[in-house]
Amino acid sequence: MKPALAALACLASLWPAVPAAAQQEAPIGATVQELTDYAEAHNPDLIAARYELEAARARVQPAGALADPMFEVELRDMDRDLNRVGSVKYTLAQPLPFWGKRDLRAEVAESGVRAAQGEERVAATVIHERIKTAFAQYYLIREATRLNSEILALMLDLERVAQTRFANGLAPQQDVIKAQVEQTVIKSELIALDTEAVHIRGRINSLLNRPAEAPLAEPRGLRPAPPMASLDMEILEDRLRATNPLLFAQSARLAATEANRKLVERNRYPDFMVGVSPIQADDRLAAWEARVSINIPLQQETRRSQEREAAALVNAARTRQEAIASRLLNELHEALATWEAARRQELLIQDALLPQADANYQSAMVGYENGKVDFATLLEAERQVKRARLDRLKVRVEQESRLAQIERMIGGNL
Repeated sequence: MKPALAALACLASLWPAVPAAAQQEAPIGATVQELTDYAEAHNPDLIAARYELEAARARVQPAGALADPMFEVELRDMDRDLNRVGSVKYTLAQPLPFWGKRDLRAEVAESGVRAAQGEERVAATVIHERIKTAFAQYYLIREATRLNSEILALMLDLERVAQTRFANGLAPQQDVIKAQVEQTVIKSELIALDTEAVHIRGRINSLLNRPAEAPLAEPRGLRPAPPMASLDMEILEDRLRATNPLLFAQSARLAATEANRKLVERNRYPDFMVGVSPIQADDRLAAWEARVSINIPLQQETRRSQEREAAALVNAARTRQEAIASRLLNELHEALATWEAARRQELLIQDALLPQADANYQSAMVGYENGKVDFATLLEAERQVKRARLDRLKVRVEQESRLAQIERMIGGNL
């Protein structure tokens, strides 16, 4: 056995090893599209909304179907001792609603399907907006971390410059201490950023129905800006009215209440019951009976109350639809104005503030090395560069958040 075991061990050593990284699932989240695609398949709110849509579809066929027929057996002409039955009457009866009621019931159920479709898309657009916003914030945190790490490396260089000048008697020791204090402040900011990254990662994983500590890939970047033509207010308003899922769902509810009002009005007319009855005497078919019965709609005050209720529900649904449209249009205007302001701020920072801050820092560095500028001025110049770069990141994230809000309202990507 020992030679055989040695041969097996030799073969096992020649078998190509599978890298540990390949055995694990690659982290997702490099792009926002990866996250939204994953959420479509795993988010419990979306899955529940799809089940509700499936249930609504299943209600359509029963709504327009006839009620089950009724079968009755009647023992007739029985003697006092219950030992003899003179005849047996078998009755098969079918309830029939007044003409048009079945179609109206089916119409109400079909409107319920459209409402459920709208609610499913409402849930999806809300989840997508949250993911897009959280992804943008996560990108901001990671980029801010990278920026602070670069600034920390820069402060180490400034500390060495300050130490050299202090050693040569050209600068006070306070310059070295100030550089060290600035490094400590940056390290504290890095700790806060790491904590915030954990929180946002947990928020994203919650939307994906994953454990809070599940890893996410490093974000590659924000989405490219959409064409300016797609952000025209008139175009956005038209898209909102046509494709907003909340308006679609409310429109379906309005259609359902209108169909229900017509159905309630049809209750003024009677429903029917038709039946046929073969009568058996001994072992032979002795006779047949046929019948038609109707219910008598005498409770008119009850029906008028039901009609007033149905009409009020129609008016309520129509008013609610108008209110939703007005609110969404106002929200759209605000989101677009905020996006435009953030875009203009980014251009201002990119074209003016950043070049000015960089030039000021370079001038301060040269001045400090030549002894014409003190270390506090150099630190302030460095902080201006840092603030400008952070502000540019923040306004870009603000733009992405506002675009996500607009896409939720128009029911799709720009």
